[in-house]
Amino acid sequence: MAVATAAALLAALGGALWLATRPRVQQLPGGANPGLMHGKTVLITGANSGLGRATAAELLRLGARVIMGCRDRARAEEAAGQLRRELSQAGAPEPGPDAGRAGELVVKELDLASLRSVRAFCQEMLQEEPRLDVLINNAGIFQCPYMKTEDGFEMQFGVNHLGHFLLTNLLLGLLKSSAPSRIVVVSSKLYKYGDINFEDLNCEQSYNKSFCYSRSKLANILFTRELARRLEGTNVTVNVLHPGIVRTNLGRHIHIPLLVKPLFNLVSWAFFKSPIEGAQTTIYLASSPEVEGVSGKYFGDCKEEELLPKAMDDAIARKLWDISEVMVGILK
Repeated sequence: MAVATAAALLAALGGALWLATRPRVQQLPGGANPGLMHGKTVLITGANSGLGRATAAELLRLGARVIMGCRDRARAEEAAGQLRRELSQAGAPEPGPDAGRAGELVVKELDLASLRSVRAFCQEMLQEEPRLDVLINNAGIFQCPYMKTEDGFEMQFGVNHLGHFLLTNLLLGLLKSSAPSRIVVVSSKLYKYGDINFEDLNCEQSYNKSFCYSRSKLANILFTRELARRLEGTNVTVNVLHPGIVRTNLGRHIHIPLLVKPLFNLVSWAFFKSPIEGAQTTIYLASSPEVEGVSGKYFGDCKEEELLPKAMDDAIARKLWDISEVMVGILK
């Protein structure tokens, strides 16, 4: 018990010292301007919690019209209500159709584990939305037990890659007609531990939840690079990022022993980014004039970063794209 107490105290002290000395969250160019995103419509997947919610809150503050694409409509409506109250308490008008520079908040149901849901969502978007300035592919599932999507895909690959692949392709026409427009893809540094095994994309021969998550995040990067190539000359850009280690509910499938939880919570509070800190690069790529015209790049902490060679393999990226088109039914 004494050892555990000492360890907890050391962790707390270390965390306090780190918090006192670490750099402040980067202030985004134009971030003080509440009208930076005025007149822009932004779609964020998984916007009801974590990084997505923090991104929605900031883009609302910057004047954007934000569409929350979420699987659980009730939770999304609850989060939207909280965001409206927070914005109002901060001194801005509540988001609404006539809220002007404060933006507007719209909730739409979107289940990325269902191609049927993705298609229905996109049909609704194309019928109701005259423009789409920014698409943020943020939603994800992390290291879950082996499960399959409605269409029979391994859950992490199906949601993190295939669901967003279909979503993006079905909305490309709207993004092109709204150009200049942007696509932002949230990946992870854990892509480094994955590879694309075309013989077992569905992980039916073997399943390792950590490896399969990394594979889906590598797929995000390869998708971004191939999409950037295909979008050349359209004035639609696409970039991918890693947010760092963030305190969110993404790790809900990770089992932490009860006795270790207090120490884990202490360490995560001290060393992990808050959601708003983790969302800074997403917000930067969605709104900053600095990255206007930049496409096909990988970012972390609002700066371009190098990729491992396997994430820059254009032949693998094209092959993954072609197979993904067949998997989601774009090509028969």
